[in-house]
Amino acid sequence: MTRFRRLAVLTTAATFVLIAVGGLVRATDSGLGCPDWPRCFGRLVPPTELHAWIEHSHRLVAAVVVVLVALLAVAAWRSGQARGVRWAAAAAVVVVLTQALIGAVVVWWKLEAESVTLHLGTALALVALLELIAFRARWPSDGRPRARDRGFVRLVAAGAGLTYLQMLVGSTVTGHHAGLAYPLNVLLPDLGPGVARVQLAHRALAVLVGTLLLVTWLVARRTQRAHPTVTRLAGYAAGLVVVQVALGVANVANRLSALTVVPHLVVGSLLWGTMFALLLHADRFAGAAGRDPAEPAPLPARSARQSIGAYVLLTKPRIIELLLVTTVPTMFIAERGVPSPWLVAATLLGGALSAASANVINCYLDRDIDALMRRTARRPLPAHRVDPADALRFGLVLGVAGFAWLWATVNLLSAVLATAAILFYVFVYTLGLKRRSTQNIVIGGAAGAVPVLVGWSAVTGRVELPALVLFAIIFYWTPPHFWALALRYKDDYAAAGVPMLPVVRGAAETSNQILYYTVLLVTVTLLLYPAGRMGAVYLAAAVALGAAFIWRALALRRDVSSRRAIGLFSFSNQYLALLFLAMAVDAVVHVAA
Repeated sequence: MTRFRRLAVLTTAATFVLIAVGGLVRATDSGLGCPDWPRCFGRLVPPTELHAWIEHSHRLVAAVVVVLVALLAVAAWRSGQARGVRWAAAAAVVVVLTQALIGAVVVWWKLEAESVTLHLGTALALVALLELIAFRARWPSDGRPRARDRGFVRLVAAGAGLTYLQMLVGSTVTGHHAGLAYPLNVLLPDLGPGVARVQLAHRALAVLVGTLLLVTWLVARRTQRAHPTVTRLAGYAAGLVVVQVALGVANVANRLSALTVVPHLVVGSLLWGTMFALLLHADRFAGAAGRDPAEPAPLPARSARQSIGAYVLLTKPRIIELLLVTTVPTMFIAERGVPSPWLVAATLLGGALSAASANVINCYLDRDIDALMRRTARRPLPAHRVDPADALRFGLVLGVAGFAWLWATVNLLSAVLATAAILFYVFVYTLGLKRRSTQNIVIGGAAGAVPVLVGWSAVTGRVELPALVLFAIIFYWTPPHFWALALRYKDDYAAAGVPMLPVVRGAAETSNQILYYTVLLVTVTLLLYPAGRMGAVYLAAAVALGAAFIWRALALRRDVSSRRAIGLFSFSNQYLALLFLAMAVDAVVHVAA
């Protein structure tokens, strides 16, 4: 990348920061923190007041952007850039100065809604102009071939145009204080005189833009696979629009908290920047015979059904199913009866998104060792059915969507716990322990125990003693469950260089550890009887299932064979499902009695 393009990228990034700080100004009602312009209360340095400093920081970032744009224009003319680039850089100077002037008008007119919307619209136009400069600096337009697939280009242009319009309508919603015009559970508000019409238009546009961008991504994957940057940008846009919608829901659910309003604006701005970048690349490359030699070769073409199936497999659906099996009974115990079906559904969806995120990122990080093991070699990444970068982006989007959904529909504590589980699973287990310690699955198992905390906090808003006992049950269940599987696939782990206990300490020692942790597990399950005020149904199930688990662990200790190991692994799944089912039944029976 040339120094000029680096300067263009830096200036674009600074403009995004300017928009983000502007969002903070609006979210905290700091627009008149400095009631005059360009000074603040007649001074160059504002008084020690929070709103004044927030507004002043916006002006300082704006000044930095003005300087960067001016430097970019000078560099364009002095470095001999193409004529189109030079004139675009000159136009950027005009736009950024106009933006500064509109900022002054916003203050002088006391945050009048139309001036605020114009201010944002100009900032977004500046982003597009800077992206055009960076793009044309690498791919000049003079005498170069244009895209052959004009239909796809028009589809992208429609998506970009509607995204820009959506941003302006969203700004109008804020300017007219229409963000809470009607709650989430109202499909059609009273459309009489008032601000509800603006909010309804914003939501209708959100549905239209979201649908169009998802369709664009699917079309790009089917028709533009020869141009990975085009499909990648379309994927970015599809992911961002999902996150943007989730943040919009969180905005209303949290009554326009700055913690969601600012990310909502930032993600919207990134979505606009992504769509405009996609338009530039599509206009140049879509349907063209050649591709950029710097880009990696595309994956083989697959149908939409095959692609969706590969992405679903990345989430490890069977693991998600097991995690959710523990969440619902936990909610029954916390409620001491049947919890709200809506709350259960919302918690399960958010938990599934978070668990899927952790699993996808784990697949991305472990794709090298997965390719060396027979059990995992057919997974989508080692089998080259999904691009690794696409998988990582997919995992990150799922994580953000899970956090936003849980925060918007359940509560902040549940969202934080679910996200903490993702971070623990990725950084502590996958990156920190899995390839270094025989205790990897013991400590890493804590991530799989968090869903019970999420379920409990979803009902109560707190984490209490019974929830911690449930956490301990999953924690002590994980080693015998996973080590039984590791015994069956010991050679695979040895080939991949993963220090699982059977590889390092041998099968006999592993069977001893399985029995030790099984006894601990059964002991902890009995602690739930007093801690969770459980009844006879649960106690009988815990004793019977625990005895069966210990008997099978003893049998494995006497005969450490692959058949017995995989049998214990299968039984451990049934054990956990039946134990938690007994919890739910006990909670309902206990209340009915």
